[in-house]
Amino acid sequence: MIDMLHNPFFLMALLAGIAASLAGGVVGSYVVTKRIVFMSGSIAHAVLGGMGLALYLRRTLGLLWLKPIYGALLFAILAAIVMGIIHLYYKQREDTAIASLWTSGMALGVIFLSLTPGYNVEVLNFLFGNILWTSSQDISLLLGLDLCILVVLFFFHKKFLAICFDDQQAKIQGAPVHFLYFLLLSLIAITVVLLIQIVGAILVIAILSLPAAIANIFSQKFSRIMILAALLGICFTCIGITFSFAVNWPPGATISLVATLGYFLGLGVKKILNTRKG
Repeated sequence: MIDMLHNPFFLMALLAGIAASLAGGVVGSYVVTKRIVFMSGSIAHAVLGGMGLALYLRRTLGLLWLKPIYGALLFAILAAIVMGIIHLYYKQREDTAIASLWTSGMALGVIFLSLTPGYNVEVLNFLFGNILWTSSQDISLLLGLDLCILVVLFFFHKKFLAICFDDQQAKIQGAPVHFLYFLLLSLIAITVVLLIQIVGAILVIAILSLPAAIANIFSQKFSRIMILAALLGICFTCIGITFSFAVNWPPGATISLVATLGYFLGLGVKKILNTRKG
């Protein structure tokens, strides 16, 4: 443990994990409440197209400043907007939009990567997580996006709650439901990109939804769910990073496994408590 605490890679990974898990727990509470977990999964896989495009332009045009994370952020927000348009204006079911964006984003990513010269190790890091390679610039980006999310939630939290629990009633009361829906999806998109830094695009659903799902097992009050989800996300990330560093496991997969085990443990504890009450 002493060796790990003196390792700069480990400390940077812990800081990145805490920054991303904070946003994941807060925004994940809305995701679980509104039951759009797989929509976030669609956004996570659609960003592969943005990563592939950014890497292609960087290699072919010499745009060294263009990192795959920037392409991921652009495609995540575009995917969220397209998904909202399909659902709100074309009255299509959300699972149809999820399927179309999931496959098209992955397809574009594969095409751009096949056209990109050289080795594409960077994209593999984003698919499976690259938290141990976090730089100070990545930390600044994570904290900036964290601040952006928290500021938006400070002003729109109650309105988000209204559309999560009963969007029709919110519409009757004059709330700008369409605007709020797009804004919430955009926040989810940003959070997905944050978490991709930690666990990768493939496993992002676990760390986004499971802490909030566990919190929901033990509390029905949304503010408590949000706080507990953020704390659980930070806890799972710290445990996962520490364990993976000690036994040389992939950190993203380890964090996701810890979160999954935490979910099953939460179900077991709740079952025991209900049995004792009965």
